[in-house]
Amino acid sequence: MHKPAQKPSCHNPAIGRGDSHCRKKCIHPGQFMDMSQDKFHEECGVFGVYGHPEAANLTYLGLYALQHRGQEGAGICSSDGKQMYIEKAMGLVADIFHEKRLKKLPGYLAIGHNRYSTAGSSILKNVQPIVANFSMGSLALGHNGNLVNAGELRKSLENEGAIFQSTSDSEVVVHLIAHSKGEGFHERVVQALRQVSGAFSLLIMRENELIAARDPYGVRPLCLGQVDGAYVVASETCALDLISAKYIRDIEPGEVLIINDKGLTSHKALTSSRRAFCIFEFIYFSRPDSSIFGGQTVNSIRKEFGRQLARESHVEADVVIPVPDSGVPAALGYSEESGIRFDFGLIRNHYIGRTFIEPKQNIRHFGVKIKLNPVRELLEGKRVVVIDDSIVRGTTSKKIVKMIRESGAREVHLRISSPPTIMPCFYGIDTPTRQELIASTHDVEETRKYVTADSLSYMNIDGLLKVVPGSSDYCTACFSNIYPISFPGEHMEQMEFLFK
Repeated sequence: MHKPAQKPSCHNPAIGRGDSHCRKKCIHPGQFMDMSQDKFHEECGVFGVYGHPEAANLTYLGLYALQHRGQEGAGICSSDGKQMYIEKAMGLVADIFHEKRLKKLPGYLAIGHNRYSTAGSSILKNVQPIVANFSMGSLALGHNGNLVNAGELRKSLENEGAIFQSTSDSEVVVHLIAHSKGEGFHERVVQALRQVSGAFSLLIMRENELIAARDPYGVRPLCLGQVDGAYVVASETCALDLISAKYIRDIEPGEVLIINDKGLTSHKALTSSRRAFCIFEFIYFSRPDSSIFGGQTVNSIRKEFGRQLARESHVEADVVIPVPDSGVPAALGYSEESGIRFDFGLIRNHYIGRTFIEPKQNIRHFGVKIKLNPVRELLEGKRVVVIDDSIVRGTTSKKIVKMIRESGAREVHLRISSPPTIMPCFYGIDTPTRQELIASTHDVEETRKYVTADSLSYMNIDGLLKVVPGSSDYCTACFSNIYPISFPGEHMEQMEFLFK
C-alpha cells in the first residue's frame, strides 16, 4: 500500500492520466464558478455492441444513457467486418450524433465513448475512441479509468520510436499492443494490459471482433448484456435498460472477454490479491437506476447511506431536504429512519449551461442561485436538515447554507452521506489538489464554522462500509489515504519532491 503525501497541483504526464496540463479548473471571462466546480468528476463512459445491424444507433443510445459520466466529448467507431468508420466531436451526445452522422457509421459492430476532461485537454484529439492502424490491421479503443504508470510507459515507448497523437494515457495501451512481440492479437492485448498499472474498463474493437477488459482490482464498473441476439458491453446497467438489453453479468476484475463469430471467450488474464471497487461510484458517480459491482441498485445503497447517517447523527428538526439531485436518495433514507418529514426545499434548474453572463450588479450567491432556488414557504421558521453526498472544497456548501438561512430557516444542520474527503484520486476521477479539499486541512468543527451550519456530521467510514455489499472489496483512498494500487518509483519520487 502506498500513501502519497498529496497530489500535485499541476498535472504531469508521469503522474495520473497523462494529460500534460494543469488539472485545476480555470474560470474564464463569461464563465461563473458554478456548483459543478465543487464536485468530483468521473472521467468516462464506454459502450460497445457486437452482432447487431444497427450497432452504431444502439451505441448512440448507450452513450446517451451514460452522458453523466462525461460531457465534454463523445465518439463512435463502427465496423462492417472489413472497414472501420469513426465519428467524434466535442459536446454532448445528442448534439453530436444526428441522423445524418449516424448514417456514416455502418456495420454490425461498434464502440462508443463519453469523455470528461479538464479544461486543458478539452480538444478533439483526446476524444475517444482512439483509432490506429498497425501491422495486424486496425483497432479502436475506448477507456474508462486512469493508468498510474502511463508516464514512464510513454517515455519508454517514445524512446523506442513511438509517436503519440494525443495526451491521453489511453493511447499508451494502443502503442503497447503495437509494440508487443506476442504471436496473435489476443496475446498482444494481454501482454499490453499486464504492463499497465491503475484502473481501466476497456473496450477494444477490430474489424470483426470486440474485446472487453477490466483491471484486476475492478476499480470501474463494466457489464455484459444481450439484445436481439447481439452482445452489449457498458459501463453501467442503465445503458442496457435504455435499449431493452438483458443484463447477463459483470465483466470480472482481471477478465479479458473476446466477442466474435465464435461467441464469447473469456480469459482470466490479470490477477491481484484484492478487489478495489471505487466507493464513489455508489456515493455519487453512477446513475441511481444502475446496478454496479454485481450488487444492489445504486439508489437502494444511497437510501441506506441516508438511514445509516440518521442512525449516526440524528438531530431534532422539522424537515429534511436534499441538495438535488445527488442528495435525494440519501435524504429519503434519512427521513425514513429519523421520522422527520422529507421535502424538496431546494429546486434545481436542469437547463443551466457551462457558461453564463453574470449581471453587472452584485447578486448574493449568484453562482449557486442560477442552479438552485430555495422554497421559502418550506424553510421559513423551520429547523432544516440538509443532505448532500460529499463536501469537496466547501464553497458551494457554504453558499447553500447561507441561502437556506436567508430564506428564513431557524436552524440549518448539514449532513453528508460519505466520510470526509481528505485525499485526491489517482484512478480516474478528476479531483482537486489536497490543499483544496477542505476536510484535509480542517476538522469537522472548523468546516462547520466555515460553511456556517448549526451542526455538521459526515458518515463514518465504518458505517459506509457496513452498507455496501462486500465491505472489504472497495477503494476508500479518498477517505483513508490508503491507496490499493501501487505507484511506480518515478511517480513516488516526484510526489516526495513536490511536497517536501
